[in-house]
Amino acid sequence: MSKTNPRHVARNRRKKHIKKSVRGTTARPRLSVFRSARHIYAQIIDDDMGKTLAAASTMSAEFKDFDGATSNIKAATKVGALVAEKAKTAGIGTVVFDRNGYLFHGRVKALADGAREAGLDF
Repeated sequence: MSKTNPRHVARNRRKKHIKKSVRGTTARPRLSVFRSARHIYAQIIDDDMGKTLAAASTMSAEFKDFDGATSNIKAATKVGALVAEKAKTAGIGTVVFDRNGYLFHGRVKALADGAREAGLDF
């Protein structure tokens, strides 16, 4: 992957712009999304303490019983529900959504919808 690829340049520009305003606190941590070609990852981060409070991905142990591909909308919805369940057990109900420079459609939107359906508020 080249850093001069126009898609990577555009994503990094969007990411910098978003990062100025999206910040997770102890009261309202940040739900950060990363997607690759084969997997999708979500973690809830407290930027004040610099700690990850909850995380889920298509590679996590809870996801092993999932039947199907790990790089589609169905998998992203399940990851969103998993991270919301882990957030509930950690006592987190409200988060700030950080799409990490990705456009809000497809797998990123599916993850957000899955988290909302499982009870996470943002």
